Amino acid sequence: MDAGLTAEQHEIQRTLRELLGKRCGSAELRAAVETRAGHDPALWTALAGHLGLPGLALPETYGGVGCGTLELALAGEELGRALAPSPLVATSVLAAPLIAALGSAGQRSELLPRIAAGDLTATLAAPVEALALTGGNGGDWAGGGRSGGVQARGGHQSWRLYGEVVRVLDGHSAGLLVVAAHCGGFARSRVRLFVVQGDAVGLTRVRHTALDATRPLGRVQLRDVPAELLGDFDIDSDDIDVRPVLASTGAAFAAHLACEAVGAAERVLELTVEHVKQREQFGRAIGSFQAVQHRLADVYVQVQAARSAAYYAAWAGGREGVGGVALAQALDTLRLAAGEGIQLHGGIGFTWEHDAHLYFKRAVGDALLFGPPHRLRAHAADGAGVFGQGDGRNPQRNSRRHDPRPDPSPAPHPDAHPDAPHTARPDHRNPRQEEVTA
Repeated sequence: MDAGLTAEQHEIQRTLRELLGKRCGSAELRAAVETRAGHDPALWTALAGHLGLPGLALPETYGGVGCGTLELALAGEELGRALAPSPLVATSVLAAPLIAALGSAGQRSELLPRIAAGDLTATLAAPVEALALTGGNGGDWAGGGRSGGVQARGGHQSWRLYGEVVRVLDGHSAGLLVVAAHCGGFARSRVRLFVVQGDAVGLTRVRHTALDATRPLGRVQLRDVPAELLGDFDIDSDDIDVRPVLASTGAAFAAHLACEAVGAAERVLELTVEHVKQREQFGRAIGSFQAVQHRLADVYVQVQAARSAAYYAAWAGGREGVGGVALAQALDTLRLAAGEGIQLHGGIGFTWEHDAHLYFKRAVGDALLFGPPHRLRAHAADGAGVFGQGDGRNPQRNSRRHDPRPDPSPAPHPDAHPDAPHTARPDHRNPRQEEVTA
């Protein structure tokens, strides 16, 4: 890996930062989140038409730019700096890679050029467990043959979906939904992905009231909705498993979110440094006090460390299980930077008019949606076999850490008298007591 960015990558960041500085200031941001879609359509048109952002990581065959996940993540870092709400994450980070990986030739030729041009927005309608960020994605998150989740019935060219998915990124406004549904019945149940048009009959979508308004979420309800199977394989084939593709997409998704959080943390740090240089107390700028300098220096170190982790995860894409670790570090860094920013801004940092609280809400909101950070780290550690022997894919976890049985009786303290009685345990059988009782 080359640790330095290329001239093209620097140009992507510079161009996007200039555009967002002109089109997504504080006033424009607050107006955009109040709209029905939750983002500014004019800004999305500029990002798609002038910069080709939706097709940045798509092949040139389908009208894309032909870059990789790292370039897309660098663009996400700039969007994170401005907290710019846009369909980029749902469309280009979640839905487009799934269509490119699993879609048929006809589906790719029909959908990907429209996504690259910005004419079509899309999203993944599936629980966050499907992305395997904090645990394996082989559970009952799609129904498991029982009630709940989304169920698919039919076959061949005629499929019908029934169920509900909550907290879907841009689920209330996306023009195309990639829905994870359970089919095959209880005996041969499996998860498949289906394509649903945004104006399909029986589809009901409502925007959620979210903690972070800059991350629009929607609830998707499907009642006998017509759908098209993603791919041209036989639904009865047992050798098709979409879960590894979802997990790989989840790793790249986590790396992209980490870059967004790094950009946001850097921006709120810049705002705080500017404030402490101007705010005076006791006849001098508060930024001249060593205690304030130390706090901001700590934040700066954490931002740089989080950036290194996020860049590496974005470079690795879905090939290595490092996306979750990078996301955990970035979310902790953003929360630290936003929290310090609110405190060092003093009374103004707590006001609705200031933007500091928006960055704090982004940190907390993303942690609630895709974390929390300690679970992201624990899943990464289990996957790497940190707590036991294993190859990472099926780690043998530490028996003491995961053993549900109670711990044995504690050993006596080495300084304790030999005749001193041990502390009794409810589940510990005392042979001498049994003899006396008998």
